[in-house]
Amino acid sequence: MQTRTIGRTDLAVTEFGFGTAPLGGLYRACPRDVAMATLETAWQEGLRYYDTAPWYGFGLAERYVGDFLRDKPKGSYVLSTKVGRVMQPAEGDALPNYGFVDPLPFGARYDYSYDGIMRCLELSYTRLGLNRIDILYVHDIGVYTHGAERNAIYLHQLLDSGLKALSELKSSGTIKAFGLGVNEVPVCLDILREADLDCILLAGRYTLLDRSAVEELLPLCGKKGTSLVVGGVFNSGILATGPVEGAHFDYMPATPEVAEKVGAMMGIAAERGVPLAAAALQFPLRHPAIASVLLGTAKPESLRRNMALARMDLPKDIYPAFEPHTLVAPELGLEPVRE
Repeated sequence: MQTRTIGRTDLAVTEFGFGTAPLGGLYRACPRDVAMATLETAWQEGLRYYDTAPWYGFGLAERYVGDFLRDKPKGSYVLSTKVGRVMQPAEGDALPNYGFVDPLPFGARYDYSYDGIMRCLELSYTRLGLNRIDILYVHDIGVYTHGAERNAIYLHQLLDSGLKALSELKSSGTIKAFGLGVNEVPVCLDILREADLDCILLAGRYTLLDRSAVEELLPLCGKKGTSLVVGGVFNSGILATGPVEGAHFDYMPATPEVAEKVGAMMGIAAERGVPLAAAALQFPLRHPAIASVLLGTAKPESLRRNMALARMDLPKDIYPAFEPHTLVAPELGLEPVRE
């Protein structure tokens, strides 16, 4: 599989990577044997970039990923995880419900400060059982997750001392790159205007359906030499399933307007004899600022199916045909789901 360089670093990632939120039991339990089989499928398919986070299953995904990668040859893969949530033992048997089924018995406190980031990294090493992490993303900072009042506090922590921690880790060679792992464009713009980032993992904001990143973020990334890693390429599923009953967009049931937009897109794809999902998977990599597209699943067969779509030859005229049917989420008045 071809690779692309992260920012101005010498770190290269495969054009498609593997996202591990489903391995943490997102919406459905993921037993160890299923997780290992899915990770093995990703390896067999040529994916050599693996992204995880302490938040996924409250540490469960990091444990699975570390166990899988531990015996792989040195330098044969790139690993990213995230900082900003310090995991700590949960009190009693009741665990917070954030969509993870059968997670580990931990909860989280937010800390984007120097000490918080260093503590996050230390704990990730322990959960992974590995002594190397290539990329650190600051996870879920922004109004989308925290609301305006609390985010102002966390943003101050990051700009005041957290970015210093990340810069020190990079300059010392502990990590090779750092950036943000978020679901919204505004916080990317806010931080990029104040600091240099190697990369941003942006979920759901540069897709066939949602072009929120196009107007300001992509040009700024080009100016700053910052790469984008794209997650959520199916926008919570609707670009894979089509506008079927129960289809989701941006973590919520799709509105009639979104369903109509996707229906039009499906018609365009059908006229050209290709699945809409194939066009959605391949779309982000057309832009030079995009380093990788993450595919997340806990089903080996789903991953194999998606990789077949990723390799499918598409008609040259397919993407211009989608332009009248692009979507920017705020135009529909959608409200994000907050924790």
